[in-house]
Amino acid sequence: MMRVTRDDLRGKAQTVLGIVDPGVLGSTLTHEHLIWDIRPPRLRGSDPGAEPDLLNHWGMMSGAAASPANAWQPGVEIAIEAVREAVACGVETIVEMSIGGLSPDPEGLVRVAQATGCHIVMGCGHYVEEYQDPANHDRTVDSFAREMVDQVQQGLWGTAVRAGIIGEIGCQNPWTPLERRVLEGALIAQKETGAALTIHPGRRQDQPQEVMEFIKARGGDPSRTIMDHIDRTIFDDDALFRLADTGVVLEWDLFGQESSLYTPNLDVDMPNDAMRLRAIRKVLDRGHRGQVVIAHDICHRAHMTRWGGWGYGHIHRDVLPLMRRRGFTEAEITEILVDTPRRLLTFV
Repeated sequence: MMRVTRDDLRGKAQTVLGIVDPGVLGSTLTHEHLIWDIRPPRLRGSDPGAEPDLLNHWGMMSGAAASPANAWQPGVEIAIEAVREAVACGVETIVEMSIGGLSPDPEGLVRVAQATGCHIVMGCGHYVEEYQDPANHDRTVDSFAREMVDQVQQGLWGTAVRAGIIGEIGCQNPWTPLERRVLEGALIAQKETGAALTIHPGRRQDQPQEVMEFIKARGGDPSRTIMDHIDRTIFDDDALFRLADTGVVLEWDLFGQESSLYTPNLDVDMPNDAMRLRAIRKVLDRGHRGQVVIAHDICHRAHMTRWGGWGYGHIHRDVLPLMRRRGFTEAEITEILVDTPRRLLTFV
């Protein structure tokens, strides 16, 4: 495998097809899954259950009729079809977050990129503890750091495909010692490679703030850190503004999920897309420019258009017109979809 250096990467971006000029990235979805397996490991290898169809579609989308089959999409040709649809809507780059524990398929993503012309940037590292290899319990911070440096500079999961971002590093509530070691390793890898870092926080409103305090205490760079899943985690303006004040980039990445029912945490009333835009508007009006990115985090088959969902083109097809009707300027839209992702995906 060819190894690249930090000097090779500095000022560039890295897709699954190699190093590129960041100027080509264009309109970017910063958090998606194209080929994935989010079934809990204990369910893998057993009966996958019902496929999404018209009779169970609402339940599959909301999680009220959960099925392992809905949480598993290994098909490269299906991903190609879905990405082609997104490209036709104006998507130019997709950041793919299927990392350790979620059945990453680097070579499959190469095929998707080649077939569609879409730039695909792959993440690296490990998801939450439940999904990690049991052998990780015996690993050190330095071991995780070295692994992620290698994934950026040499190759992912035994391939020559290299990562272009670190994460989505899995944290949960309560935050486990293993997950803290992985994140600490990610911070070391970030410093060594110049990559940005993206975090999957636990489902507790103050957990993202706890993670940011951990990061800042270890010399991490909030301006090159993305906090994912804001729309299912933070519902209080004070908590949102306090997090924004750390300098972290806030990611609303569940666009298209319009049901208030959120089965992973029934205490939460999930917002719809209009409410997401209102929250983003508040953050921008408070002066937090360059701190917002958006995506769909598609990770269930029922979210894809093949199975009746909104698909990866939803933001460009449906949300951008809504943003314009709600008074977002073209400069703000460009900042959210082009400028801020490009800054983050450019190695420093």
